[in-house]
Amino acid sequence: MSPQTQKALLVTELGKPVVLVTNRLVPQPGPSQVQIRVTVAGANPHDQKARDTGLFIAESLPAILTNDVVGKILALGRDVTRFSIGERVVGQASFAPGSTQRGLQEYAVLDADHIAKIPDEFTDDDAATLPTNILASLVALFDASGFGIPAPWTSAASSFDYKGVTLLIIGGGSNCGRYAVQLAALAGIGHIVVVGGDESGLKSYGATDIIDRHGSAEEVLTRIRKICGDDLLYAYDAINPPAIQTLGINALSSKKKGKFTRLLPTGPIDDSQVQSKEEGYELLNVFGLSHVKSEIGKPFWEHLPQLLLDRKIKPTEYEAVDGWSAAQVNDVLDRYRDGKKVIKTHFHHV
Repeated sequence: MSPQTQKALLVTELGKPVVLVTNRLVPQPGPSQVQIRVTVAGANPHDQKARDTGLFIAESLPAILTNDVVGKILALGRDVTRFSIGERVVGQASFAPGSTQRGLQEYAVLDADHIAKIPDEFTDDDAATLPTNILASLVALFDASGFGIPAPWTSAASSFDYKGVTLLIIGGGSNCGRYAVQLAALAGIGHIVVVGGDESGLKSYGATDIIDRHGSAEEVLTRIRKICGDDLLYAYDAINPPAIQTLGINALSSKKKGKFTRLLPTGPIDDSQVQSKEEGYELLNVFGLSHVKSEIGKPFWEHLPQLLLDRKIKPTEYEAVDGWSAAQVNDVLDRYRDGKKVIKTHFHHV
């Protein structure tokens, strides 16, 4: 049984450090929800943008951060049948204003449709590497708002020519990029071409070609063209801001209409830097939110435990911090803000 109040870290004023409170109400599960004792809260770059610019939270202060949440189930809402009290689960907390699902609190609620049981072979930290980073790539590849390639567990998969597809992933060193490679390999995509990242690691995930990201945009584009020719229809940028995204766009075919998907932050493309496209191209903004993209998100969570057991999805790199404090969280968010290297950080609740 949970107490009535709890400790939580809150954004109370945009652009200011998060602060500790000790009297935050403990949320109770509604229908189709579970209540958990949070064990791991995973931070991502968007949490820094939330704290400092109000991304997702500007209209709902005070607000809790982190959408990668792991915990042990304490209570079940009515209608919940797939889970049991005491099970360890991982999920993506809702991004909705005023959400009571986020991780930097002792207790949280999660929607049963957007969580998965963690197999015994995997740690809470393993599971916490997944939600936000894999959902972004899941939507980019398989949702209708992205490339629209059929997810491998759908009925359309049986008639789709995955082996005939070439996919370019820019940002192979990022967590989103690593999961994009794994999802592409899971689907059986024939040519998975990746710019940047560790070659041995990416090839172990299923990448077929790794391209050195160093050098001018023209030099990198030449390397891409040597592998993809002028037939590329799918390019996914998992890391770059709009000013640099023309690399992926220029890699697309000049004669066929290709698709370019990108993550936050979005913004206008400098069309003067885009090479000729006879049929144009589609610019698609990816929002990897399980609740908003439930058509792809819900079945993913249902399949995730078996995908982990089959080693079709492998956890990525993380750094664990035992216990959490406002100073520890602010330090990680400050490093994201200042452009310093950050290994995905997990805050353990003790």
